[in-house]
Amino acid sequence: MIEVTRLKGTKMIINAELIEIIEETPDTVITLTSGKKFIVSETSKEITDLVINYKRKIHTPL
Repeated sequence: MIEVTRLKGTKMIINAELIEIIEETPDTVITLTSGKKFIVSETSKEITDLVINYKRKIHTPL
């Protein structure tokens, strides 16, 4: 799960495993495998970094 910010400033948590596409149009649009779309203030690079950090965290042994 990663935390992103909607354009109005509210935070939301999305399942990083369900992200299919990240587009900058110029707003950043995250499309999930379900077809749902979310416009967020983070850049595609920031989202990619969040996903990478999330995956590192869940695959690191305790």
